[in-house]
Amino acid sequence: MSGRTNDEATLVPQTVFDGPELRFDFPGLRIGVAEYEKGPTGCTVFQLPPGGAACAVDVRGGSPGTIGSAYEWAHAVCFAGGSLYGLEATCGVAAELMARRGHTVGWDEIELAVGGIIYDFGRRENSIYPDRELGRAALRSAREGVFPLGARGAGRSATVGKTFSFEEGEASGQGGAFRRIGETRVAVFTVVNAFGAIVDRDGTVVRGHRDPERGTRTPLVEALEARLPQAAPGNTTLTAVVTNQQLDRRSLRQFAVQVHASLARAIQPFHALVDGDVLCAVSTNDVENGELTALSLGVVASELAWDAVLASVPD
Repeated sequence: MSGRTNDEATLVPQTVFDGPELRFDFPGLRIGVAEYEKGPTGCTVFQLPPGGAACAVDVRGGSPGTIGSAYEWAHAVCFAGGSLYGLEATCGVAAELMARRGHTVGWDEIELAVGGIIYDFGRRENSIYPDRELGRAALRSAREGVFPLGARGAGRSATVGKTFSFEEGEASGQGGAFRRIGETRVAVFTVVNAFGAIVDRDGTVVRGHRDPERGTRTPLVEALEARLPQAAPGNTTLTAVVTNQQLDRRSLRQFAVQVHASLARAIQPFHALVDGDVLCAVSTNDVENGELTALSLGVVASELAWDAVLASVPD
């Protein structure tokens, strides 16, 4: 069948969407989303303020796919579907950044892009992936203060809750949350394509662990009484945490670890062998808030991360 690959299909980036969205106030942070409906698949790009920002990338789970994860400074972060091939979208972001500065290649002019991917081929019959052109389109469409929720961008074909059977996975997407404490701003954005299920603060499973015959969802501890987990492949949760609070290198690294570990409350189980979880923490270091320590900022961001996961499956 023709049109099943990037080489065969005529692919047109879509960058304007209707539907639920998060509105937030973070000057300088621009977000762009682009999709190929023929996948469907997509990518989500976070363009950081001019000059870039300090970053720390925490990689967990047994099956990650990243590019630039060793960088301690970044100008953009790109999340994409398409598994390994979707890393090309990050290269497209880098190419667009290069074009904007006139294709200069001075040592101190090159802008760094961090990328992570999810495996989103499970529910479709083609191999179309977010490529270089889609990454460029996402960056071109970036704007401040708006983040589409649900099955958009990198989360276009994401699924969750495959703990007991790949076929029982349910549609998910991308979610976000934002809070301001004084002059400190912190935002969390996540693409949930997890092996585990999404759990709310009452312990209720809101997506995943679904019994197809009864149409009910079961907490993990109860589901284990009936059957053992199956190693369903193709899972990853990608998360970006962005703040303007000043954090030194050590604090930023531990901030990333703290928030990433906290997601195990919202996604159960988490960081499995068949997950490729990645969290990128970014600080623009613009604000010094003496009342907010790095540890307390981590607590706030961890609660926002739970909110972001729940927002990935809007009603």
